[in-house]
Amino acid sequence: MQSGRVAFGRMDAVSFGKPMDQAIAEEVERIGAQRVFLMVSGTLNRETDEIEKLRRALGNKVVGEFDKMAPHTPRGDVIKAAAMARESNADLIVTFGGGSLTDGAKAVSLCLANDITTPEGMDALRSVVGPDGSISPPPLKAPTVRQISIPTTLSGGEFSAISGVTDERTSVKELFRHPDIMPMAVILDPAPTVHTPEWLFLSTGIRAVDHCVEGTCAKEANPWTDAQALQGLTLLTKGLARVKEAPDDIEARLNCLMGTWMSMAALAAGVPMGASHGIGYVLGAVHDVPHGHTSCIMLPYVMRWNKSVNADRQELVAKAMGCEGEDAGDALDRFIGGLGMPRTLSAAGVKPEHFDRISKQAMGTPWIPRNPRPIPSPAEVLEILQLAE
Repeated sequence: MQSGRVAFGRMDAVSFGKPMDQAIAEEVERIGAQRVFLMVSGTLNRETDEIEKLRRALGNKVVGEFDKMAPHTPRGDVIKAAAMARESNADLIVTFGGGSLTDGAKAVSLCLANDITTPEGMDALRSVVGPDGSISPPPLKAPTVRQISIPTTLSGGEFSAISGVTDERTSVKELFRHPDIMPMAVILDPAPTVHTPEWLFLSTGIRAVDHCVEGTCAKEANPWTDAQALQGLTLLTKGLARVKEAPDDIEARLNCLMGTWMSMAALAAGVPMGASHGIGYVLGAVHDVPHGHTSCIMLPYVMRWNKSVNADRQELVAKAMGCEGEDAGDALDRFIGGLGMPRTLSAAGVKPEHFDRISKQAMGTPWIPRNPRPIPSPAEVLEILQLAE
């Protein structure tokens, strides 16, 4: 008999399809926050009026602003933002932008609660591996300054209680966990996403597709997570194709945002990701490959490598994409290529001489050990990388 446990995160609400400025005013009023610290996209701040709309909606409740978060959320930027939030005595963080900002705000909330003031001090936030292999937060004070997230990309981190932060000393992306770093609320407004560069919107959409696919193909998948992941996959593949064809289609963009929300259900419920995510963490941290591009490159090859152990689950993926009867890896490859995304490691500047380090470092990520087809050593990671060469 199948068994499991679905743990629902500490998120109060998701607003969708409502203008961002109206929704944020309502959520802040509901929460009762009085001192709001903004963590926003520098590009949106410089080149659009979206951040000004946000400021107007919140009025004199805005007490500080940070718009310099680098990709992959480096520790140094987290500490700078935390110092500004601490100085402003913020009681709420609002993020408006991509996944690096969302993860950064989660880490900021942990730093504020635990008096972390230096990049080295963030070592104390590292997760602890138990005797049974389970991963959990170290003993920490719970964050009291929570977050509302307004995403403009499709990475989906706003729906998890995990923060990915890169340690610049080692170029390793580490995962910090605490139930209370999940945003209190998420606002899905498709209109501001028209400012997101096409490559970024579409590639992070494939990151969300990767969540759906690896969640469906995991050994721990269950009927509840299947329902979310497979419907999310359908919304994403239809929506992304339509956005590529008609960038001003706001309904298609909302479908992508909704599909991204659903894509995170498996991960939030404790279903692990696999080798695409594990290798992707290393490609991002060491080679600065954008998150979305790591999934665009790795996912089809990982699917082909895994097919010997989960062909039945891969059939569900192909069907949800409208490609019933096809090989799921091939369907994904064709779909990703049709969006104009990179398809090989060489296209991202990653060469065979890098494979040895990537293979070894990937073994230390949380997801390689949870891949459906066992990966007992770097040799198996190397096999996948050679397929993607």
